[in-house]
Amino acid sequence: MNTNQAFREELLETVSTLSYKELNQKVSEEKWSIMQVLEHLYLMEEMIVARVYYQLQNGEDKPAQKKPFHLTTDRSRKVPAPPQVTPSEEPQTLEEMKMKLATSRTKLEDITKRVATEELQKKSFPHPIFGDMDLAQWIEFVGYHEKRHLLQIEELKAEMN
Repeated sequence: MNTNQAFREELLETVSTLSYKELNQKVSEEKWSIMQVLEHLYLMEEMIVARVYYQLQNGEDKPAQKKPFHLTTDRSRKVPAPPQVTPSEEPQTLEEMKMKLATSRTKLEDITKRVATEELQKKSFPHPIFGDMDLAQWIEFVGYHEKRHLLQIEELKAEMN
């Protein structure tokens, strides 16, 4: 099992027993609800998939050095979400969100099935913290980004109790 799949399974397991109310509850005005965190993950994965496809079709070859994106899981440093991946205030059901997450994951996996790692390593685009990351790193980053937010969800669940 790859890390993206392992982190996704862990994420879905963590929220599986929560009620609609718990999923959509905000513990404070400054913090997202758990559902908003899940929506952010969906939006982020969709954005990364779109950027990877764009670079594969239009990007020039621009390899990037390996970046320590595994540090993404360190929650001591807060990073504001860009507007395009900021979740809505609309409550959603877990089933709706699982369908969205499954759709974005299928798109991501399609890339890895159709494009060789060597090809993914030839093109890159910048990450706001780590700088240029090649497309293979971006695909692997998705799981670490989810792990970061899995830890956030655990924090939110603790604050609810």
